[in-house]
Amino acid sequence: MCIFAPVLTINKQIIMNHYETVFILNPVLSDDQIKETVKKYEDFLVSKGAKMIAKEDWGLKKLAYPIQNKKSGFYHLFEYTVAGEAIEPLELEFRRDERFMRYLTVKLDKHAVAWAERRRERNKQKA
Repeated sequence: MCIFAPVLTINKQIIMNHYETVFILNPVLSDDQIKETVKKYEDFLVSKGAKMIAKEDWGLKKLAYPIQNKKSGFYHLFEYTVAGEAIEPLELEFRRDERFMRYLTVKLDKHAVAWAERRRERNKQKA
C-alpha cells in the first residue's frame, strides 16, 4: 500500500557563489587564438548566468614542471559569481578543449573575496 505525502513547493532562491578560475593555455597558440579562447569561455560563463568581476591575463610563464612536454604556458584568471551548477559544465568544456593544459576553480569565502578585492586595487595602482 502506497501513501503519498503532500508535496510542498518552496520558492527556490538561486545562491550565487564567488569563484576564481585560473587556467593555463598551450604556449603554441597565437594571440588571436588565445583571445578567442578566453572570449569563448567568458561568454560560456555569462550564458550560465555568471557576473564577471575580473579578468586577468598573467601572460606567458615558465612552468615548475613540464605539462604535455611544454615548459611554459599562458596564464589567465577569471573572477566571477555564478550558481554552483555552472561549474561542472565549465570544467567539462575545459577537459574537452585541447588548448587547455591545466585549470583550477576555487570557491572563495568572504576572506578570499576581500583579499581578491585588495589585489585588484593594488594592480590598478601599479597600472
